[in-house]
Amino acid sequence: MVLKLITMQVQQQLINTSGAFFNINDNVRKTIFILCIAFCLTPFSSPAIALLMGLVMAQLMGHPYLHLNHKATHLLLQVSVVGLGFGMNIHSAIEAGKEGVLFTIASISGTLIFGYFMGKWLTIEKKTSFLISAGTAICGGSAIAAISPVIKAEEKQISVALGCVFVLNSIALFIFPIIGHHFNLSQTQFGLWCAIAIHDTSSVVGAASKYGTHALEVATTVKLARALWIVPVTFMASFVFKNKSKKVSIPYFIGLFILAVIANTYIPVVNMVAPYLIIVAKAGLTLTLFLIGAGLSRTVLASVGFKPLLQGVVLWIAISTTALYAVMHLA
Repeated sequence: MVLKLITMQVQQQLINTSGAFFNINDNVRKTIFILCIAFCLTPFSSPAIALLMGLVMAQLMGHPYLHLNHKATHLLLQVSVVGLGFGMNIHSAIEAGKEGVLFTIASISGTLIFGYFMGKWLTIEKKTSFLISAGTAICGGSAIAAISPVIKAEEKQISVALGCVFVLNSIALFIFPIIGHHFNLSQTQFGLWCAIAIHDTSSVVGAASKYGTHALEVATTVKLARALWIVPVTFMASFVFKNKSKKVSIPYFIGLFILAVIANTYIPVVNMVAPYLIIVAKAGLTLTLFLIGAGLSRTVLASVGFKPLLQGVVLWIAISTTALYAVMHLA
């Protein structure tokens, strides 16, 4: 409950003014918004197109249902990820998970340590710096939302961290597939790379799905295993910031994803309907990315500030280049 209240308050603070370029009739804005949603659910759309549409709408006319945006994206993402589990085999998923364990441990530890020293060097407020580092290291907005109540972060600190991560996360969805093809990465290599180096699960899945089926399988498995690190990092944060009264938010949907993978592997009936479930899940993911883009108004972008954005960019480049080198030479 605390987590939901904080994230809703942050969303409201970020978009108290829509930052829209055109001041158009509200009914027209709602109609355009609904038409965009309908397009996202067609085969003609894609995660990248959906995110771009959302970004354009946020800048030009604003989000007509912004107060519902966080709740909708949170639920849609979880349902979509569980649905994607019906397209995976438990044996190959385990192999993919094993391959990403060492990368996950090394990258999370390295990012948190580097982020700490960067924050001190740039004289960024301690909690803001830690939230940006944790969001970059683990799983973007989900990690920030889970850790912020534990360290008693203020709304402005959460807003800055979320804005920074969302901006970079959106860029990653477009450029990662291009870089992957440029370096001729295999699907396994690309899946590992984007699971480690892209912040949010939504953009990880979006980028990997453009690269190939096996890339999607590897990326989803490794990213969800990575998301479990929210728990130990949150406990560590409660110790560092001397707050032992808050509960840790555990991403329970990961358990449902595992059950979906098991069901698809061992239950023939599920295997028969799985292709249809995957179509629905991918449509849900595309819609999620549209809603995320639609929430990135000019107000959100302006709220970040130079130093926190610089920390986020440097951390992101560091983890991206290091992970790329690792998957190319070690994977």
